[in-house]
Amino acid sequence: MARSKSSNRWMQEHFDDEYVKLAQAQGYRSRAVFKLKEIQEKDQLIKPGMNIVDLGAAPGGWCQYARQLIGKHNKLVALDILPMEALDNVQFIQGDFREQAILDQLYEVLAGEPIHLVMSDMAPNLSGNKSIDHPSAIYLCELALDAAKAVLAKDGCFLVKVFQGDGFEKFHRDVQQQFSKVVIRKPKASRPRSNEVYILAKGFKSP
Repeated sequence: MARSKSSNRWMQEHFDDEYVKLAQAQGYRSRAVFKLKEIQEKDQLIKPGMNIVDLGAAPGGWCQYARQLIGKHNKLVALDILPMEALDNVQFIQGDFREQAILDQLYEVLAGEPIHLVMSDMAPNLSGNKSIDHPSAIYLCELALDAAKAVLAKDGCFLVKVFQGDGFEKFHRDVQQQFSKVVIRKPKASRPRSNEVYILAKGFKSP
């Protein structure tokens, strides 16, 4: 019964959410687009001419926004284990990027082109048990960083959602070792009670 009440409360909160309403009004697939938009307005992360890889991209809100900024001829590759409805000028690969076959598909799509930004809004399916959920979330961040190290061009950028708690400081240090400038952002569109933040890293040191 408690779970049902909690679920109903989440649904009510979701539909009352100003960013959900904005996303619907502006034709975006998710409220998460406004997190990326705020970071973009502050940090000018995405620039025309960039090639981008978006990890955990479904349902595609970040891709919709980034596509407008980089230009039609640049590559935007989306990966997710979940299906994603097609978007113009976005190449989608469905599968787990830990698997060599999926990585091979990614390299094939990239065709030797340099990647300037890897971004990840991934989060695990939450069980409600912090002792399970938090390590799972940090693990996804580590996977995203490994992917970034594998595909980024020199001086490339990395944007990743991280949940604060055990393992956060170590992961933050790991990112700092790989990039010349690292900042933490908490967009207004992140729900206030959530401990999610975004680590934004620029200046990848060693491809």
